[in-house]
Amino acid sequence: MALHLLCKDPESPNNGSPTLYYDDESRNYLLQGWRVADSATRLSDLVIPEHETIVEFPSRLLRLFPAAGGTPQD
Repeated sequence: MALHLLCKDPESPNNGSPTLYYDDESRNYLLQGWRVADSATRLSDLVIPEHETIVEFPSRLLRLFPAAGGTPQD
């Protein structure tokens, strides 16, 4: 398995997260983002299964994502 760095938030201090990766074995994307502030209030209307989580990232990062349906090998 290899994770491939696809993009990082260029405005993040020290070039840290949020960051998008691609896993070439599972063919899934992994998003490193911020913990949701005030999650008890902001996420109270969502049903989030125990095995899932919600992360937050800035909208400016979307323009750096690969084209919809594409993978790094495309």
